Amino acid sequence: METFKLGSNRRGQEGLSTVLFAIALFMILALTALAVDGGNLFVARNELQNAADAGALAGARVLYTDDGSSVNAGANAVAQDAAMANDSQGAAVEVISVQRGHWSFATRTFTANPSLEPVDLFSATTEELDLNLNFINAVEVITAREATPVQAFFGTVLGFDSYSMRSRAVAYIGFASSLRPEDADQPIGLCRQQLVNPDGSYDCSVGTMIPATTDTGGWTNFEQNVDGAASSNEIRDLVCGDGNPLELFYGEPMQTTNGQVQSAFQAFWECWVDQTDRQRLWNMTLPVLDCPDGSVGPTNDLVGAVNVNVVWVVNQNPEVYDDAPTQMELPPDNSDGVSPGSWTNSGTDGQARWNDFATDFNLQDSDGTPADMRQKTIYFLPDCSYHEPKGNTGGENYGVLARIPVLVD
Repeated sequence: METFKLGSNRRGQEGLSTVLFAIALFMILALTALAVDGGNLFVARNELQNAADAGALAGARVLYTDDGSSVNAGANAVAQDAAMANDSQGAAVEVISVQRGHWSFATRTFTANPSLEPVDLFSATTEELDLNLNFINAVEVITAREATPVQAFFGTVLGFDSYSMRSRAVAYIGFASSLRPEDADQPIGLCRQQLVNPDGSYDCSVGTMIPATTDTGGWTNFEQNVDGAASSNEIRDLVCGDGNPLELFYGEPMQTTNGQVQSAFQAFWECWVDQTDRQRLWNMTLPVLDCPDGSVGPTNDLVGAVNVNVVWVVNQNPEVYDDAPTQMELPPDNSDGVSPGSWTNSGTDGQARWNDFATDFNLQDSDGTPADMRQKTIYFLPDCSYHEPKGNTGGENYGVLARIPVLVD
């Protein structure tokens, strides 16, 4: 007959309970370590990322000089100082690397490039510039907690005394996607179709005029998402003022008007005479409009910004060619932004003077023929020189770099 010993069975159960308790205690400590140290790591990681983001954005914001003529050699130092100004849990953030270079949206990659040479934005599409590694458009910052790693609390139970970590950020400065208040100088929009070649590249070599045989642009009151044509009184009051009073957003319709606005034109002509004495170019930044089928008004989508020179304005004159120019400042050179001198023609034949002027400044009608001299007409020539960045990043290339960068990685 088999017998059982009760005391021996109890001792076995007690031994099993001790093992299970030890395992449970270890699991509780491990979960506590995960919760406490994980939360601590999350905080530290966010602080490191904030430092990297701040550094990259600060560097990208000054990536180009104020006039846009060259890459700023001091941008990396600005990025490093901005990143190091941040702490992580009371410890100084370490900056492992700061590099300027090129960000490509097509490949989603950053390529370091220390070049200080600007890339010609003219006669190039946005897509071509996106793949050009010599187009310096981004700053990368890598921050770390390695010399002062994040302290472990309950993690020591699992054999972790501290944790090292890194964070990375890339900020991109591209082309303007919106215009901040007063970024646009005059209440005139130019049609995108008159500023680009058939392949979509921005062309700064050909001048245009308003009005033309088909629309090349029109007057605007800078109002967006409002039904109806722009008011002539509102347009007139904006001429030679402070520019757009509110921020303008690309892709949204803006009120325009088809045809001449006499009161605005007269104010513009008087301001042009005062600004230039009819011998100097008048530089300004204007909004770019999408004009499908050459139509302007009552609204057109805002798609960009362009920097242009007003080269001539013709007011009402019975003998229009008598008013043809005899002297005009030449457009500035792209390499240094300085005008190489003046165009002059003191001939007595007004039409001959105008033909010479239109040819030398490459002023064309919308069909590509040389522009004739017409009453109530403004003649523009896109500026081929570098100029002040404006607006927020995100638009297409019309020769205007943005002022405000965005984080892309």
